[in-house]
Amino acid sequence: MVQDNSVDQIELEKHAETMADYIREGEDAAYRLANRGPIKLTPDGQLDPEILDAYWRQGFYVFENVIGSQELAELRADIERVLAEAPVDPDAEIDGQGRPALNAQFEKPAYRFTKPLSDPLGGTSLNNGRHPVKMLSPQAEAGAPEWTISLLDGNLQLMDAALRLAGHAGLLSVAEAICGPDFVPYTDVTFLKEPGLGPSVAWHQDGATHWTAEDWDEGAHGFNSMTQLYPSTAANCVWVIPGSHKLGKVDIKALVEKSGSERIEGAIPMLCQAGDVIVMNRQIVHGSFANSSVQRRVTINSGFFSMKRVMDVTATMLSGAVETFDAARITRRSRIIALAIDARQQKYPNEKRYCYQPFAGQEDRYRWTEENRAKMLKNYNLDNMYI
Repeated sequence: MVQDNSVDQIELEKHAETMADYIREGEDAAYRLANRGPIKLTPDGQLDPEILDAYWRQGFYVFENVIGSQELAELRADIERVLAEAPVDPDAEIDGQGRPALNAQFEKPAYRFTKPLSDPLGGTSLNNGRHPVKMLSPQAEAGAPEWTISLLDGNLQLMDAALRLAGHAGLLSVAEAICGPDFVPYTDVTFLKEPGLGPSVAWHQDGATHWTAEDWDEGAHGFNSMTQLYPSTAANCVWVIPGSHKLGKVDIKALVEKSGSERIEGAIPMLCQAGDVIVMNRQIVHGSFANSSVQRRVTINSGFFSMKRVMDVTATMLSGAVETFDAARITRRSRIIALAIDARQQKYPNEKRYCYQPFAGQEDRYRWTEENRAKMLKNYNLDNMYI
């Protein structure tokens, strides 16, 4: 997928200067929030209630030191392999070594190309028009590539390390705590913000379907789990407005007008180190600025819904297609968690295995094998859902 949207630009150095004070204030505010620490489970395997309270209070939580150095190295190596197998440009069918690009194996394109430092979504009708305000776009330095890869789609079929990560017992326990034991996965993507190239993602809320539901609540549109492969800094990370997940549909244009620029007052950066994992409510107002820094961000992102929010629900996908999520589709998409759990168990046999309730007792059917890679995993993201 190619995304581009022209806009008036400023120089790269000027952009960094413009952000400096905002970044300092945001960093100070971020560390004053009591919403970071290791994953802590009670003796019966439930997420520590204090952590869950902090998540619901702020709309996000930073879990520290979740991914060890060896697993982190494997994730990074898989990312580099996938990038090396990318088409040389959006219209190409070969990679940089003249081989058929990885895209050729799958029905849905694995790569999203974007103009460096641009804002491809802000102020457009794309993604259901959920990005109402355009972000400032710095000019890339001379010699920068014409395109940068900003997103990978279908992590679990692209990278075995990402599949194993999806079976992480601690992270799945967090998903259960937030969305219930029958939680449903809906997407797996990687966000890439290369230094001096990474585009912005204009302010938005992810939810679209349940804002006017009679039983709407602060968790109605699920959450994202965001594993950081490199430090997430104020210059390259996602910024949020704490507590905004409780407010319903927010007038983002009004927030920007009140603040006098896209640097919304009261927003803070979700700061963390490599190997940390952020869980973020999809209803929270969030966005990211063009990465004019010298530090890279790579985020392995997985999203989850509560079963009751997707079963037999009709919704408009980001593509504009209207689809209904029946039980068969939800089962096909959810069984990938069962595969991931077994893949992780095979790699880390001494870890405690998570029991995913929708597939309890069916472990033999969902063993991680090459046969199931072809039968169940390949093109699994065609069953992705959106609400």
